[in-house]
Amino acid sequence: MLRHACDRAFAAVGLVLALVASPVCAQLANSKHNLTSGGPGVTPSGDAEEICVFCHTPIGADASAAVPQWNRALPSPAMYRTYDTLGTSTLTGRLAPVGSVSLACLSCHDGAQAMSAVINTSSSGRAEDTWAGTRSASGASVTSYSNLGTDLRDDHPIGVQYGGGGITEAAPGAMTNNPDFRRPQSAVLNEVRVWWIETEAGASATRRKTDLSLYTRTRTDGYTGQTVAEPFVECASCHDPHIDKALFLRVSNARSALCLACHAI
Repeated sequence: MLRHACDRAFAAVGLVLALVASPVCAQLANSKHNLTSGGPGVTPSGDAEEICVFCHTPIGADASAAVPQWNRALPSPAMYRTYDTLGTSTLTGRLAPVGSVSLACLSCHDGAQAMSAVINTSSSGRAEDTWAGTRSASGASVTSYSNLGTDLRDDHPIGVQYGGGGITEAAPGAMTNNPDFRRPQSAVLNEVRVWWIETEAGASATRRKTDLSLYTRTRTDGYTGQTVAEPFVECASCHDPHIDKALFLRVSNARSALCLACHAI
């Protein structure tokens, strides 16, 4: 029987790293993103024994993905209908084509690919499990949250400038063009400018897991006419796939706390 992916990682790097990483693996194991047999999530096949393999692979990953070692083929950005097509006047930010980390999320959650359609499998003979209607091919129930489809007009905008723009790599601490948004924190990590929204009292120079991440996009993957790197809102700005909280929200939305972390109304 295949060993748990986290167990194998711990054995490879030793006890010290195991002590650091084990809480992360514990949360993932207890979440619906654990698709292994016996896990809390929908199981695409009966022989799945590795948690990480449904999303990550150490070898042969999709090199176009902006997430670590992605084990699924990214869908085409052109297949999605996005929020801006509604023509609402409340959308003040420019939208880039669906991409970055959001495409990785949608490679599972748009319902177009089989849940088991990974690049590198942990074993042979895994049956594909597709989403169709309200149930998967294996008979598992599919909720509207797990199957977003390709029409994203009824979902929060993704690939959108944070705060209507105004913040760039050249002016990382500038105010947002739209005054109804809070100004994010910023720092340089691994020689890349990053931004995030604080969710705890008091500003911090350190980005924490509970902070809302903004994702840097450049002129190569941004909107038409973009010239410098800017912070964008993506799926993973609000959702952390490695935790066991409801809907994988980085922080609770009780009393709209998650919404009000960004929206200053």
